[in-house]
Amino acid sequence: MSALPKAALYYSPNSIWASVPLLALEEKGYGADEVDLKVVDISKGENFEPTYLRLNPGGTVPTLVVPLQKTLSPEIESRYKAIQDTKSIVEFLDKSRSAQSRTHTTSTAPSPSLAPATIAFNAASHEIVDLLHSQAADPNALFYMNARSETELKALATKLIPFLVGRRDALARLLTESDAGNISASDKTRSFWQVKKIATDKFLQVFEEAEKSEGELSDDARQRREEYLKSSHAAWTALKDVLITLNKEIIGPYALGDQLSIADLHLAAWLSRIASLSGATPAEDGTSVLGKIEAHVGDEFTLPKEFSVVEARRRAGLVAGNIEPSERQNKLAAFWDAIKERPSWKKVYGAGLH
Repeated sequence: MSALPKAALYYSPNSIWASVPLLALEEKGYGADEVDLKVVDISKGENFEPTYLRLNPGGTVPTLVVPLQKTLSPEIESRYKAIQDTKSIVEFLDKSRSAQSRTHTTSTAPSPSLAPATIAFNAASHEIVDLLHSQAADPNALFYMNARSETELKALATKLIPFLVGRRDALARLLTESDAGNISASDKTRSFWQVKKIATDKFLQVFEEAEKSEGELSDDARQRREEYLKSSHAAWTALKDVLITLNKEIIGPYALGDQLSIADLHLAAWLSRIASLSGATPAEDGTSVLGKIEAHVGDEFTLPKEFSVVEARRRAGLVAGNIEPSERQNKLAAFWDAIKERPSWKKVYGAGLH
């Protein structure tokens, strides 16, 4: 008898949004053999290869490929569909392993529902998740725009140039092979590659001259640097409103109160990326991490500390220790303290934030 068909999660280990389904797999108690994990090396442009674009035309990770329910029997040829966005993937994983689902499972671990229990909580969850995926909150943009001075630009260039060169070379190779007829690609795909290559080249033009002083730059290069630094300032300034809104909207210690929900998985991945960009580490507590984020945002930005640390830890099932009853923290700091103690977060981020 042939093995039952399995889902496959295509992901990149350092991708922020690919981390969300990885957290979901752990929180939902999926067995290690229930979902095939397939690494997509985005530093080599594997997400732009024609074989991957057939699964996800946007070239993004993650992608979850799942067998259709009517073809789950070993006697029937399996057919699959690809789920191409993080929100839908996590909702699918939540529904597919539950007391009501008929999905084959080898795990005996608990499978708590991550979906909000009420209409009001569902609406609140959607608002939080939509905000995290909005342009103002875009963590991938902040990843590339994490320099607001010439000194920061030099440091960031050292980190990003190898990644961007690998991406550019992969796109150039695909375009060349398409021109030569070695690979088949539609006009739409070729246009997609060209747009991505132009965007990559634009960043490289700035980063590859980061070691030069302003006086050594050509007029065009100086203008590119000025535009980059201006855009970086604007991106991090816009983040203030995002942080203020999140700190206001989440109930604490988790997004919807005492119980973990889908919104928390998105928030955990997003906040871990922002913390990483701000120089924080997994070992730090919430007050320290949010302090670094506030300092990195700049302009003396601070979030109100109105949440009892003792109460937050009690609700999260954590020991309060010698914390003074009067000690307060912002709700995002309380969230960090709660989420970082979960086995799922430790598995995804224990070796380092990304």
